[in-house]
Amino acid sequence: MRKLIVFAGAVAFAVAAQAAEVGGVNLPDKASVGAQELVLNGAGVRTRAIFKVYVGSLYLPAKATTAAAALDKGPRRIQLNLLRDLSGDQLVGALLDGLKDNNTPAELAAVQAQSDQLVTIMKSLGDVKEKDVVTLDFIDGATKIALNGAAKGSIPGEAFNRALTKVWIGDKPAQADLKKAMLGG
Repeated sequence: MRKLIVFAGAVAFAVAAQAAEVGGVNLPDKASVGAQELVLNGAGVRTRAIFKVYVGSLYLPAKATTAAAALDKGPRRIQLNLLRDLSGDQLVGALLDGLKDNNTPAELAAVQAQSDQLVTIMKSLGDVKEKDVVTLDFIDGATKIALNGAAKGSIPGEAFNRALTKVWIGDKPAQADLKKAMLGG
């Protein structure tokens, strides 16, 4: 019986060591993007007014504590675990605002065609529901978007992915404490 208790405790510890809990969402410590295993860099809760909107997490090949270091590492994943229902328009509006806030007019002009693709793909998701998971993976020179593990579209270009990633970890992020959390702070 003692061995069973020790074994159960060891299993519980191993499971706890392999997952992080943020905002009521269990996040794995690792994610496979393409053929590469990424580590959970950090995660936090995005709030709007008093509402919890999603848990945002950043996965990288190796831990990074600055935006510059995170942007230098590829592949990468931004994962959004929804904590409430959002319309497609709300999701698109927030992403476009974040792109505008964190990129120069020249940077935005350079990725306008890809931003238009992003709008099309995100609107095709329709309304996202609480517990849905949106992933934005940067691999093989493209941003691959998925909803609940199902591929929804791919947008080419490293410049676009850098611009999009800055929505969360740029100079004017969606939320300062979320940026800090995603960068492991």
